[in-house]
Amino acid sequence: MKCSGNPISRRGFLTVGAVGGLNLATLLQRRELQAGQPGGGSSPAKADSVIHIFLPGGIAHQETFDPKPYAPIEFRGEFGTVKTNTGEVICDTLPRVAKIADKYAVIRSMTHGEAAHERGTHNMFTGYQPSPALMYPSFGSVISHEYGPRENLPPYVCIPNQPNVYAGSGYLSSSFSPFSLGADPASENFTVRDLSMPRGVEEERFARRRSALEAVNHYFAKKDKSDSVQAMNTFYDRAYNLISSQKAREAFDISQEDNGLRDRYGRNQAGQRMLMARRLVESGVRMVTLTYGGWDHHANITPSMKRLMPALDQGVAALISDLDSRGLLERTLVMVTSEFGRTPRINPDAGRDHWPRAFSVMLAGGGTKGGLFYGMTNPTASDVEEGPVSHADLATTMYHLLGIDAEKELMSPGDRPVEIVDGGKVVEPLLV
Repeated sequence: MKCSGNPISRRGFLTVGAVGGLNLATLLQRRELQAGQPGGGSSPAKADSVIHIFLPGGIAHQETFDPKPYAPIEFRGEFGTVKTNTGEVICDTLPRVAKIADKYAVIRSMTHGEAAHERGTHNMFTGYQPSPALMYPSFGSVISHEYGPRENLPPYVCIPNQPNVYAGSGYLSSSFSPFSLGADPASENFTVRDLSMPRGVEEERFARRRSALEAVNHYFAKKDKSDSVQAMNTFYDRAYNLISSQKAREAFDISQEDNGLRDRYGRNQAGQRMLMARRLVESGVRMVTLTYGGWDHHANITPSMKRLMPALDQGVAALISDLDSRGLLERTLVMVTSEFGRTPRINPDAGRDHWPRAFSVMLAGGGTKGGLFYGMTNPTASDVEEGPVSHADLATTMYHLLGIDAEKELMSPGDRPVEIVDGGKVVEPLLV
């Protein structure tokens, strides 16, 4: 599935550096920066950052975190099981992840009613069911709105690109859209372009241009007190800070990582995207969303899973272990999600179809319990039997860990107040 979106591209965000001038005016006139009270939560944050690993297409829960080894073959499929280091059983497609089960929690009881890719994806990126009247903001855009940037870095980054329109800013200003790398960290000559001064432009000249712009802005700001003027100034400042900060630029330079560590993550899309995500949250990015693979296996699910799962297993295990060894896991929430699960019975094409009634999500760090398998499905993994968790519950729990009150109201067009999440509850057993 490929959806069109409205991200802030690398070039859109950094046009400030083009031709040695600060020429973002046309872009920024369309982008108002909304003011918000940071967080608004009643409890202190347990997480500072989020890494959201989204597996587009709908990964099979039976072939990952919720195998049914005693079900008939047409339900359980061809894979076996492996015991985790906590004694639970998961699918043998995840042998490395099984060895670190004490570091993560699995929700086996995710459920919602949307069996279409677009609608299920909307649920898992916003915490809302789709509405024809309003486009809701993504998790990353809400976090960007509530907390803003740190360390001269964009608060919300997508790897390699914004994956779908629902990962965007929705009814919020597009100033809160993600910064997209526009290139894959697994590529041999990977670079994020436009992170340095344009060729032939010295920093002194660039600084003079900025000073001149500030003088002009100050003049007009006295005559026009509108939010759009402040939005423009803020956007200029953020873009300038990014390209003028060596530390910020280095955060995007994956070549600085040790070759042995890059090998442990895997020299593939999954591994290198996850390694880049770790670099970014370590440097100050608040939310990183990355995608890997295509999991819409209506046919030939066994060979497809054999092809895709080793890199996912290696990358996730390396990411969690690396975050833990650096002391980052405690304050970084890792979420592995998909838009829904797959049908209990394997179809005549040796695949599984869409199934939103029951599926699994993995959470690690950021105030969540390790070694917990929460909820339960029935013997064929077709329905939730215990501890149902909705997309709104998952979103509310994530925001709670970040110190954001999910009941806080943001302003949509027409000055209509809209809760960050409507009707979700914190899943308390998941929390430390």
